Amino acid sequence: MPLFSKTLLAASAIAIAASLAMVQPAAALDDQQKKEFGEFIKEYLVEHPEVLLDAQAALEKKQDEQRLAQSAQAVAQNKDAIFNSKDDVTIGNPKGNVTVVEFFDYNCTYCRHALPDMDALLKQDPNVRFVLKEFPILGPDSVAASRVSDAFRKLAPDKYAEFHHTLLGTDGRASEDSAIEVATSLGVSEAAIRAEMAKSPNNDSVKATYQLATDLNVTGTPAYVIGDEAISGAIGLQAIQQKIANVRSCGKTTC
Repeated sequence: MPLFSKTLLAASAIAIAASLAMVQPAAALDDQQKKEFGEFIKEYLVEHPEVLLDAQAALEKKQDEQRLAQSAQAVAQNKDAIFNSKDDVTIGNPKGNVTVVEFFDYNCTYCRHALPDMDALLKQDPNVRFVLKEFPILGPDSVAASRVSDAFRKLAPDKYAEFHHTLLGTDGRASEDSAIEVATSLGVSEAAIRAEMAKSPNNDSVKATYQLATDLNVTGTPAYVIGDEAISGAIGLQAIQQKIANVRSCGKTTC
């Protein structure tokens, strides 16, 4: 039998088998039919295993499209909380034509490794607005460091970027003590930090970020929101730049 005819026949058999499985229970086929269908499909797939690769690729593409659609919907429903929260700090160009939001934890090793990506991005692209969103999820030390960070932001907002870079870039575990040490090195006294922490705790803002992360299906750090997509993991400078370029080109991270 010619290969084309055999391929067409196999494809038809697979489609028929799938259709039968969908519209009627397997018991509707007699034992001989089940055996013939099974043997034929097995023979074809053994001879043409690339069909399985094609099916896997199609499945992955469909799943990715569904993920992007769900992400875009979640981003659209939470735009203000993502891009314009009063509790976040914006660095880079405040009027940049693309915004990158990073969820981070001061004890996240991957966030530390991604810090040079942020530096390089802001140096190379003057039209990026970069939003830092504290997401302390790695234990009590992270929560404590975030409270100090929040107090420092309120007392010395013009120095927050330097505070952030120093604390995140320091080896060792971030904690209340290490965060206060960074704060005092930048000219804000420990007494002022502790007074601000007592007067204006950041419990509500942290809870809001936890809820936002849940809405966006963000479960770890770092995570980014670029355009209409929430992205998990330290994806690297090149991937971030490509998504930014796509947003500028077609309004979405995937054109």
